[in-house]
Amino acid sequence: MKITARELNRSTLSRQLLLRRESLSTLDAVRRVVALQAQHAGSPYVALWNRLTGFDPAELDAAFTGRKVVKASLLRITLHAVHADDYRVFREAMRPTLYASRLGYRFAAAGLTPADADELVPELLAFAEQPRMTTEFDAWLEERLGVEKKAGAWWGLRAYAPLWHAATGGPWSFGARPSYRAAGTGPLPLGRETNEEALQRLLVRYLEGFGPASVADMAQFAMVRRTPIRQALRALGGAVEELQGPDGTALFDLPGAPRPAADTPAPPRLMAMWDSVLLAYADRGRVIPPAYRREVIRVNGDVLPTLLVDGYVAGVWRPVGGGIEAMAFHELPAAAWDGLAAEARSLLTLLADRDPRLYSRYDHWWAKLSGAQVRVLPG
Repeated sequence: MKITARELNRSTLSRQLLLRRESLSTLDAVRRVVALQAQHAGSPYVALWNRLTGFDPAELDAAFTGRKVVKASLLRITLHAVHADDYRVFREAMRPTLYASRLGYRFAAAGLTPADADELVPELLAFAEQPRMTTEFDAWLEERLGVEKKAGAWWGLRAYAPLWHAATGGPWSFGARPSYRAAGTGPLPLGRETNEEALQRLLVRYLEGFGPASVADMAQFAMVRRTPIRQALRALGGAVEELQGPDGTALFDLPGAPRPAADTPAPPRLMAMWDSVLLAYADRGRVIPPAYRREVIRVNGDVLPTLLVDGYVAGVWRPVGGGIEAMAFHELPAAAWDGLAAEARSLLTLLADRDPRLYSRYDHWWAKLSGAQVRVLPG
């Protein structure tokens, strides 16, 4: 079976709850979308606002505080918010990646070895049974390793060790100064061995939220090597099926998973910074037109908040005094602007009690962008 580019786009939007807002609890929504990018503390809130009918941010506050949704360094070794029930599987599937990435470079440059990490982790987790700030970990590591090694040690251990970010309050549950605590999952294995069952389960979860997808897409999503992914797909057997992508690439999906028609309407959306639909694929043309990729994904890794029109990135946005300033990279029809204006009114209501200048630290990018149309959408 062959699937077109627009059908792929609509499949992604459907599974990511972006074809229409759904009446789901916060916990059920996080499970459905698999993982929410959380480099900026406000982004999971904006992501769920985009996806849920009557989203109440207090529900996500409570989920973070109650450790039902947890924030940790996971997929692509970046901060994600995931359902607590998914954390163990996701981390186990990524164990070889965390080992290779975090116990090399700065950790090794500090004169430390993987054996040192494995010896330190149990004590560090015991220390982190209650939330600890970075300064506390610095002091703890300095006492054991000395001042010269502590920075490199913490750089590696804060992702290699199973640590969750602890909610610290503020408008988005997490402040600029992170606090960490031991993951509440019980003991987790260390080392570099691949947990084949966990990887299979991660791939199924990924396809539930982002399929159909290629091996390259799956590798990009989790930063896992392609060979283990191919082996996991073979082991899954009939639990996955193979499709042909628009360019002939082999794609994989779950039998019976929703794949809406290419002409399914896709409403306008104001997407969060680093939203997962922009980063979950090696082929980002599924949602980002190639001509706009460098505008949206900056050279330093910042992924700007975007306008989604007819299912594709069409520009960027930012809060300003008096509303949401929207820059379209091409001229948009009046109906699209009307839809974006309605979204802006709703978003401004969310931001009013939280952070009216969300993402303001990234305003410096605005002067470097070029758009066909710029409008302030009032509240």
